[in-house]
Amino acid sequence: MSTTVTISASDVNKLRQITGAGMMDCKKALIETGGNFEKAIDELRKKGQKVAANRADREAKEGYATAKTNNEHTKGWMLALSSETDFVAKSADFIKFAEDALNLAVQNSPVSIDALKALPMEGATLGEKLIDLVGKIGEKIDITCYETIEAPRVIAYIHPGNKVVSMLGLSNALNTEDAGKNIAMQIAAMNPVAIDKNDVDPKTLEREIEIGKEQARADGKPEHMIEKIALGKLNKFYQESTLLNQAYIKEDKKTVRQYLESIEKGLTVTAFKRVQLG
Repeated sequence: MSTTVTISASDVNKLRQITGAGMMDCKKALIETGGNFEKAIDELRKKGQKVAANRADREAKEGYATAKTNNEHTKGWMLALSSETDFVAKSADFIKFAEDALNLAVQNSPVSIDALKALPMEGATLGEKLIDLVGKIGEKIDITCYETIEAPRVIAYIHPGNKVVSMLGLSNALNTEDAGKNIAMQIAAMNPVAIDKNDVDPKTLEREIEIGKEQARADGKPEHMIEKIALGKLNKFYQESTLLNQAYIKEDKKTVRQYLESIEKGLTVTAFKRVQLG
């Protein structure tokens, strides 16, 4: 006996907001996948629907993100404090708590969010102060991102409004500050999934190849060409989604790799982090 999955209007609307696809297409995809959002997104992509590429941020909530480096610019810290509403995210108490938490992280360099919450703060722990803030404001509030980077040169970029923050490490510290700022802005704007081709998660590659095959089949391409076409689409994915292979946003005839090489031979990105809220 089969079970009928009930798809609510709010589920359909959520998928529409995530993907940008039409309401009916979203509803059909959810029905076909038993309400599984991950599979529904893949289903829409296979059928050639316009789908937002930003997978990592699909559960993003409102909040305030910030970042800071040490005086030597050899280490950086990034933190995001999430809330249910933008109204709360813009409140003075909320912003102060986020900045105080970041300063505490800079002073102590904890290895995780849990370790950060365990640090002493004004006669209690940061975690306990966070619970106090939840009680005072009346919304679900939590630290949802905490990242660090160490490198010869670390650059942080905070987009106006504190909803998008990026941070990267460069392989050389000499005369690379401007280049670092430019690439940090690139990361904020273009949301790469990895530094280079070899850094892409294998599961992501498998998914992209499978989607490429399904798209080729849907276009009526002969079966013996399917694999080649999918790999061709994978090259496009690398160009669009891996940082060093992306077109440099300030000079799109160059890749990010070529831009960095023009600053200094061998200059490259050793690590990057990005967070988006809202």
